[in-house]
Amino acid sequence: MLWSKLFIPTLREIPAEAEVPSHQLLLRAGYIRQLAAGIYSYLFLAQRSLLKIQQIVRQEMDAIGAQEVLLPALHPAEIWQESGRWDIMAENMFRLKDRFQRDLCLGMTHEEIAAVLARGELRSYKQLPQIWYQIQTKFRDEARPKSGLLRVRQFLMKDSYSFDLDQAGLDIAYEKHYQAYRRIFNRCGLEYMAVEALSGAMGGSQSHEFMVASEAGEDSVVFCQACGYSANLQKAVSQPALPSIDDPPGDLKPEPFHTPGRKTISEVAGFTALPETSQMKSLVLMADGKPVLVLLRGDHQLSEPKFAAISGDPEFRPAHPEEIREYFGASAGSLGPVGIKNMTILADRALAGRHNMIAGANRDDYHLRNVTLGEDFEAELHDLRQVAPRDECLHCGRELEIRKAMEIGHIFKLGYKYSESMGLRVLNAEGKEIPPIMGSYGIGIERILSAAIELYHDRDGMILPPAIAPFSVVVTPANNADAAQMSAAHDIYTKCLALGLDALLDDRDERPGVKFKDADLIGVPYRITVGKKLAGGLVELVERKTRKTTDVAAAEAAASVVQLIS
Repeated sequence: MLWSKLFIPTLREIPAEAEVPSHQLLLRAGYIRQLAAGIYSYLFLAQRSLLKIQQIVRQEMDAIGAQEVLLPALHPAEIWQESGRWDIMAENMFRLKDRFQRDLCLGMTHEEIAAVLARGELRSYKQLPQIWYQIQTKFRDEARPKSGLLRVRQFLMKDSYSFDLDQAGLDIAYEKHYQAYRRIFNRCGLEYMAVEALSGAMGGSQSHEFMVASEAGEDSVVFCQACGYSANLQKAVSQPALPSIDDPPGDLKPEPFHTPGRKTISEVAGFTALPETSQMKSLVLMADGKPVLVLLRGDHQLSEPKFAAISGDPEFRPAHPEEIREYFGASAGSLGPVGIKNMTILADRALAGRHNMIAGANRDDYHLRNVTLGEDFEAELHDLRQVAPRDECLHCGRELEIRKAMEIGHIFKLGYKYSESMGLRVLNAEGKEIPPIMGSYGIGIERILSAAIELYHDRDGMILPPAIAPFSVVVTPANNADAAQMSAAHDIYTKCLALGLDALLDDRDERPGVKFKDADLIGVPYRITVGKKLAGGLVELVERKTRKTTDVAAAEAAASVVQLIS
C-alpha cells in the first residue's frame, strides 16, 4: 500500500486526555478516535492490527476443534432472568425496551445465550463434547471509562463455551483452552502470566486469568519468583508477615479504655502507641439481607471477592450507619466482637493464635484491651484478606511480590451453574436426563493490542511485534526527487509483497526525518531506507525494536526482512 493514499492522521503532541502510554500512542499514531466516553472508532491501522489478532485467535481456536458461531448482541431480559444474572449485573448492563415495552439488554457476555442455543439443539450424549466460539462486540456500562481501550463501554471479545458430559470432559476442554491461550499470546509476542483467579459473577469452580504486568493495569498479581506460584490479588493466599511487636503475655481479661474521637485503626494506633498489627479491624457487611461481622488484622484489607464467595452473596454491601447502631448500640469506629450474639462473625486466619489484642467495645469512644479469639468470642475462621507486602509464599516460604497488571484473557470452569438454572439437559448412555457441564473462555481482542503497546514502546512511539503490527515493513525512499531511489523503492516494495510481507511504501513527498518519525510512531517493526548508499547497491535495514541498522544489498532487502521475522 502507498502511504500517500492512506488515512493515517498522526499527532505530534500527546493528547491531554490520554494518561497511559497505550492510549497516548493509539491516538498519536492515528489508530483510534474517541466518539464518546469509552466508545472509539478504529481507524485503518487499528483495524489491520485487530484483524491480525483475530486471525491468530481463529487459527488457534480452530486447532482445538472449536467451531465459530455468531450469537446475537441484543438479548431478551428473560434469558438473563432465568440464570439470575439480570439483577446481579446491576448498572453494568446496558438495558433498553423495544416498541412493545419488552425489556432487553446489550450482551456483556454470552453464557446464557449459548446455554439457550444448546438447550434447543443438544439432545444426546452422542452430541458431546461441543466447543463453540465467536468474536463479537460486547457492551458494558462502565461508570468511569478511561485509559483508552483498557476500560471501555464497547469492545471486542473472543468468547467460547464448552459442553461436556462430565467433569473429566470439562477438564480436557479447559486444558485445551489453557494451552490455546498460551499459543495465542506467544504468537502475539506478549510477556504474560497465567494466574489463579476468582470466578465472581461468572460462577464455577476454577478460573485462570492471563495477565500482563503493567502500571496501566487495574488489577494486581501476586507471584513468587522462587517456586512460580501466582494468583490475582483477590484470590491469592499467603503466610502473613509477622506482627511488628509481640502480643502481651498472660491470660488477660478484656478491659475497656476511653478513646475519645479515635475511630480509625491509625488513630487508635497513634493513641495507644501500639502498631496497627495489634488491633482487630471490624467490618459490618450485609449479605443476603443479614448482618455479618468480619474481623481482620488492623493492617490488612478485606478481599471482597473472597467474602462474596464465602457468604454466597456477590451483591453484599456495607451496613448503613443506622443499621450498625441498631445491631451494636454504637457507631462505626467503636465496634468489636465481644458480646455479639445476633450475627455471624467471620475472622481472618491471621487472627488465629493471637492474644490480648485491641478491639472496639461497642460503646462510642471506647475500645477494649486484651481481646482474644476463642476465649472472649467465637468466630468462623476463613481466608478473608488480601495478600500484603512482605507476606510469604505458602508453598516455599519466600517473600511474595505484588505487581499491577492488566487482564488479557480469562477462562472459567462454570460447572452446572447455567445448565441447571436454564434447564439444559441431554440423555446419557443409560437414557437418563442429565445437565451437561460447561466452561467459558474469554479473550479481549483490543486488550492484546493495548498490552503490546504498554509492553513495547519508547518516547518515539510503538514497538509492535511483527505478528500484530499493521505492516511488517515500510520501504522509505529518502529523496522522492531521485528517480533511481524511487524506482528501487518500488522494486523492493513489490518483492516484499511477493514474499508475503505486509509492506507499506512511504511515497509521500516529505523530508526523510518526518517519514522516519512516522514509521517509528505507528510501530512498523522494520524499515528499509533507500538513500545515497543505493549508488553502491546497498540500502539500510533498520529494526525498530533495537534501532540496529544493517546495510544489505537492495536485491536482498525483502528476503532479509522475511528471515528476520521468521
